[in-house]
Amino acid sequence: MSCILHIETSTTVCSVAVSEDGQTIFAQEDFKGPSHAVLLGVFVDEALSFIDSHAIPLDAVAVSCGPGSYTGLRIGVSMAKGICYGRNVPLIGLPTLEVMSVPVLLYHDLPEDAYLCPMIDARRMEVYAAIYDRALNVKQEIAAVIVEENSFLDVLNEHPVYFFGNGAAKCREKITHPNAHFIDNIHPLAKMMLPLAEKAVAVEDYKDVAYFEPFYLKEFVASLPKKPLL
Repeated sequence: MSCILHIETSTTVCSVAVSEDGQTIFAQEDFKGPSHAVLLGVFVDEALSFIDSHAIPLDAVAVSCGPGSYTGLRIGVSMAKGICYGRNVPLIGLPTLEVMSVPVLLYHDLPEDAYLCPMIDARRMEVYAAIYDRALNVKQEIAAVIVEENSFLDVLNEHPVYFFGNGAAKCREKITHPNAHFIDNIHPLAKMMLPLAEKAVAVEDYKDVAYFEPFYLKEFVASLPKKPLL
């Protein structure tokens, strides 16, 4: 097991956590943001002071790497890289939509054939979304989706799909299929990064600190015509 500092700034929520031996031992969260430029440095200082005061060696830094807010992701990844350089520890990059799926898998009773669809609000009726099975195998890749009445219809015809995240609420009136279920109050949080980060450490799935960048998504799709995901 390892001591990992976790940073999550992909939405308006700012959160930092520290885990050791598979347990969260420190966590700070703010839901009033976005205030990442002000709060992230404070939270990280408190987390590092906690680690140092308990004489715990830091083994890695994990950061939620997108998609999400351009500014939030930039601030979070920059902070994570700075700590990695300063403390000479490896960097872990975790997809934000997978991070959002962790509390759903841990705390909600889902049928065996359930699919998960985390959604991050983009603009108007657009969301960043992907579809995973319960093992977090990708069933539909991350995309910027304009949600319409027939969005995700092929998947909904075959599986119960659980929609959640700050982009899901605005889709309730559009997605009315009997297999569509909505879970409220799911946010990407640093303390929920623990199982994914531990898995990355186990297989030494580390990022190149010098060249790693967030997955902004918009940069790749801004020039493409928007189509509903069917």
